[in-house]
Amino acid sequence: MPLLNRICRESYTEPEALYAVMKQRGMDLVTITDHDSIDAAESLRQHRDFFVSEEVTCYMPSETEIHVGVYAISEREHIEIQRRRKDIGCLLAYLSERSILFSVNHLFSGLTGRRAEEDFVWFHAHFPAYEIKNGQMPWEQNLRSQEVARAQEKASWGGSDAHTLASAGTTYTEVRGARDSAEFLAGLRAGRGSVRGEDGSYVKLTRDVALIALAMFQEKPWLAPLMPLLALVPLVTAAHWKGERQFLRRWGRTPVAMPAYRELGVIT
Repeated sequence: MPLLNRICRESYTEPEALYAVMKQRGMDLVTITDHDSIDAAESLRQHRDFFVSEEVTCYMPSETEIHVGVYAISEREHIEIQRRRKDIGCLLAYLSERSILFSVNHLFSGLTGRRAEEDFVWFHAHFPAYEIKNGQMPWEQNLRSQEVARAQEKASWGGSDAHTLASAGTTYTEVRGARDSAEFLAGLRAGRGSVRGEDGSYVKLTRDVALIALAMFQEKPWLAPLMPLLALVPLVTAAHWKGERQFLRRWGRTPVAMPAYRELGVIT
């Protein structure tokens, strides 16, 4: 949530604690997709069932913002991705050249701000995969993402988008028969991923925001006089939830079959 990001960190969870919870909840493989960072991966590289990923903040020709999931990358690739993320054409060319698995995340969410119709042309033409279930998004958004991915024959997957241990691993993707990360990623690329687990909900979001705020107060005890503001969390999350549904009503009607406009300058 943009307001939350201005006053505290997005997560106060230690990577090793997150990894332990994910394993307890039955995950055979683990990855973390922090925003524009792979710092959390440093302490987890020792685990053979962990691979490095991130969620990249990118900017479209329409000057809108999107989040792109990139998976199984090296430190050098992370650096190059960050160099290119403000030029979507340059970034997509690099990801394709390196055969890096990537997707558009939360397709019908207003989390990243406004959207433009031409963005969906880019998504259709140049993204091989969509995130179809996000564990912090309303079920209606996830359902519409699933419908569009199916109609456009995109690879698809999902994740918990967890910022607290309470939500970690509650939404996940499986590839039946995959014995390691290489086979898992190959299965995703081939469209054999199956998404399991929870959609988001107002109650779940409110709980997680409250947990993050409490962690902030524990880290910064001098802010304790502000603790009464926690009573406003349900109002803030209610406004956010309402905004998400309004965004879906606006953009969920976008035609599934988008024209490939050459004048937009998309890559061929």
